[in-house]
Order: sequence, then structure tokens, then C-alpha cells
Amino acid sequence: MHTTKALPSMPIPSASRLRHLFALTALTLLAGCSSVSYYGQLAQGQWQLLQAREPVEKIIADPTRDAGLREHLARSQLARRFASDHLHLPDNKSYRLYADLGRPYVVWNVFATDEFSLEPVTHCFPIAGCVAYRGYYSPGGARGEAALQRQAGKDVYLSGVEAYSTLGWFDDPILSSMLGWGDERLATLIFHELAHQRFYVKDDTEFNESYASFVEQEGTRQWRAARGLPPESVSQSARRDQFIRLVLETRERLKALYRQPLSAEVMRARKAAEFEQ
Repeated sequence: MHTTKALPSMPIPSASRLRHLFALTALTLLAGCSSVSYYGQLAQGQWQLLQAREPVEKIIADPTRDAGLREHLARSQLARRFASDHLHLPDNKSYRLYADLGRPYVVWNVFATDEFSLEPVTHCFPIAGCVAYRGYYSPGGARGEAALQRQAGKDVYLSGVEAYSTLGWFDDPILSSMLGWGDERLATLIFHELAHQRFYVKDDTEFNESYASFVEQEGTRQWRAARGLPPESVSQSARRDQFIRLVLETRERLKALYRQPLSAEVMRARKAAEFEQ
């Protein structure tokens, strides 16, 4: 990961928060050598991200910075203010800061299930609780974890992630990985991630994502209305609903398949046929 020197004027996290971060990391290192490597990269990656932050308002006011970046960030702050003033989401420094990562994703997540199961392998952490993925700040680390899971006979999905929430422990910045989106998509992400800060249930990834997605969609509806824009088109909504139905129907068919007393070879073939539809 790229290391960026902290700006002298950039407030750093409180000493108590940093002590907590490193204390939690130290405790988890007791689990063994693999944990030393994994939690070490988590601590280093988060620390480097914190060091890279700059106040958005300072960038907007600096004529020497890229004009496109300044304009995009300026528009993002309209959505950020709306999030707190109208959606009653946390009013803090999150998304009022910016960090240039120099890479397309902030982390890469590895998801795994048993070959004939839809239940994800979970991983437990002191703050976030148990989640259905394992995150890495480098694609190489994620690919290595994915390879290990495949060797263990798991089905694996590796996905780059443009943003994540520290659940209010730190002031989360707008990331350069988020700026490839249009203004509205960036606004919806701000609503989504701030929703995680407002309410989060440990050990329940499905609920947390469903809740944040609801806040994101309702927040976007209100954000569009506040600017005099119409709701999203019927075709957009229909496509999203169609995709959700497809996923849920496929899930139910796979659950039914996995309950059948079939040989691994037959079940594997029927599973492959399901995904080829």
C-alpha cells in the first residue's frame, strides 16, 4: 500500500482511539503467526489511510489542485450536509475529509462457503463482530487467502471494495476509489456508510447491509426530491427488482438442491447447470 505523509495541518485521531486500535491489534496477534500477518496488514492499512486524509474544504479552496477533483468534492459536500441536516445521520468529520489511495479499491474482500452450502465462512473481530468476509489492503493478500480457501474445498468470491465504514471509530474520508462514480452514486454511498455509523448490529452482516441499503435508497429518494428531481425511473427500479428476484430464486433452488441426498458428483453437476441458466 502507498504511504502518504500526513499534512501538518491535518488533525490525527485522538491518542485514546489510536491506543485502542493498537491494543486490539496486539490482543488479536496472540492467536498465532497467520493472525500476526493478517491483523498487522489491517492495522497498517488503516493507519496509512488515516495518514492520507486531508480536509475537503482545504482542497476545494486550493486553486493549485485539480479542478475536476475540487468540483466533484464540492458537490459531494452538498449531499454530506443533507445527510446530517435532513436524514439525521451522524454529523461528524466523516466524508468531510479526502484521501487519495493511488489504487482502484481501498480493500479486497474474500468471501467463502462450503462447496454445497450458502452459509458464508465468518470471521470475528473485536469491533465489527463476526462478518461474512475477510478483508485485505492488497490484492495479493486477498488472492493468497482465496487460494487457501479453494485448496480447502471452498467456493470463493473475491471482490474489490471502493469504501467501508469504521463505524464511527475514526473519521472516514471520501476515497479516491469512490470518485469514479457520478454525483448521485457518491451521495448514496455516503448515506449508506453513515447509516452503518448510526446503527450497527454485531455478528449480523445480512441485517446491517439490508438496513444501510434501505437508508441509502430512501435517502436518495429524498435527496432527489430536495433538488427538484423526479424519482428514479420505473425501468431502473424494475431492473433492480428483477435482479433481486433472480438472486433470491436462485438461492432457493440451490438450498433445495443441497438438501437432496445426492452424490457429490451429481450435486456438483446440477449446481453448475444452475449457474449456467
